[in-house]
Amino acid sequence: MASIATCFSITAKSYHHHHYYCKLPYNIHFQTSIHLRNSSKSRFSTVSFPVIKSSSIDIPAAIKPGGRVETDGLPTQVRKRAMEAVDSFGGRVTIGDVSSKAGLKVNEAQRALQALASDTGGFLEVSDEGDVLYVFPKDYRTKLAAKSFRLKIEPLLEKSKSVAEYVIRVSFGTALIASIVIVYTTIIVLLSSSKSDEDNRGRRGGRSYDSGVSLNFYPTDLFWYWDPYYYKRQQKRTDDDGTNFIGSVFSFVFGDGDPNQGIEEERWKLIGQYITSNGGVVTAEELAPYLDVPPTDKNMDDESYILPVLLRFDGRPDVDEEGNILYRFPSLQRTASSQRNGRKEYVGKRWAEFVGGVDKFFKEKQWQFSKTKNTETAMVIGLGGLNLFGVIILGTMLKNTAVVPSGFISFVADIFPLLQIYAGSFFAIPLFRWFLVRKTNSDIDKRNKAREQRARLLELPDQSLRRKILSARDMAQRTVIGQDRIVYSTERDLYDQDFDAREWDQRFQEIEKSD
Repeated sequence: MASIATCFSITAKSYHHHHYYCKLPYNIHFQTSIHLRNSSKSRFSTVSFPVIKSSSIDIPAAIKPGGRVETDGLPTQVRKRAMEAVDSFGGRVTIGDVSSKAGLKVNEAQRALQALASDTGGFLEVSDEGDVLYVFPKDYRTKLAAKSFRLKIEPLLEKSKSVAEYVIRVSFGTALIASIVIVYTTIIVLLSSSKSDEDNRGRRGGRSYDSGVSLNFYPTDLFWYWDPYYYKRQQKRTDDDGTNFIGSVFSFVFGDGDPNQGIEEERWKLIGQYITSNGGVVTAEELAPYLDVPPTDKNMDDESYILPVLLRFDGRPDVDEEGNILYRFPSLQRTASSQRNGRKEYVGKRWAEFVGGVDKFFKEKQWQFSKTKNTETAMVIGLGGLNLFGVIILGTMLKNTAVVPSGFISFVADIFPLLQIYAGSFFAIPLFRWFLVRKTNSDIDKRNKAREQRARLLELPDQSLRRKILSARDMAQRTVIGQDRIVYSTERDLYDQDFDAREWDQRFQEIEKSD
């Protein structure tokens, strides 16, 4: 199956003629013209579209049957988001559809669609204006799963990753219990050995004596109480339910992860959906509630914050008649699915009720120091303090003891540096993290407030901003590409399409002569 690399249109300066071209990656001759009547004039404009001749076709190696699985070369999240977008549009999409829906860069969306089409038997369609559409069979997910080894092992890898994360969390909590048991058992053994040594010296004239105590105790002996099915049950619990004590130890020391994980993807989805819902032309002020912007008391004329959006969605600045800078996204103005557009009446107060079907502004979540309950936190701190106190006492005893180390005591002496590191880091890490969380939340709060302020400005825009937004709506364009506008498809035989094109050309010539 051949893929179409680039399509572009060239509109002549003439009032009556518009020429559209589609650049294909193989040898195609543009020899047939369809003459369409201009609805507003009696003249005819010429639309050129590709007609496939029986010349050699150079199909890229990436899409030849039997080649490597192209989808395996995509990042996992890019592939998943692209497939979700394809499903949401019913399997017939443009690059702009996937880019805006999934929040992907335009080039990422194009690469994902080409890989999916190559691996699942999808085909391409070209409209009369040179737009490329990707069409996928209903069972494309099944075909991809049967072809890709990576998709088969991904669930196993994800499950292994989850189990490994759980084991690490439980291991750290278990280490606290093990450390306390080891430390205080050693203290008791040393005290007992010291007392026995004094008694023996009194009876045997001060002769040194090795108590010979050997408990053969190791931290791994404490792992017997682990619940092998805990992880599965824990999946059913919500964050508000808290966690068990062993997990609380890890949560107190290291926290519970980034609460905004994956939120960047959601941010770009919001921006893409807002742009498409408003016809592909927006102002910087409209996108400010979704970006990292300075507070409203700073320079409001600086629109550099919109550069990442232009780069991601292939946008460009335009200037209206009044000199306002607007931003157009041509790739997001062409769609294979009919969707509701933004309307002029949704400028001003009603913007609070309708923002293109998306959230009013992008809000980051605050970090939590720990999700454990207060009672569990107090217990963790208490046991951590007990462990630290025991390590300090044990360190002093090991330096001053007259007992010859052997067996269990020798083992503890060997791992004592690790016990010291664990006891010290148990409080050092949370202390550092507490300051870090405070600063992070302060920065998040500033960014959220700045975005909320920008959103409020759109609810009650001044006259200048209102005219600017209305101008953007006037320049908006949303083109739905239906089946009636398709002039070429890689699904059909090349000769058949050549014959159809000649037939269409003959018909329009007859119509032109009759007029």
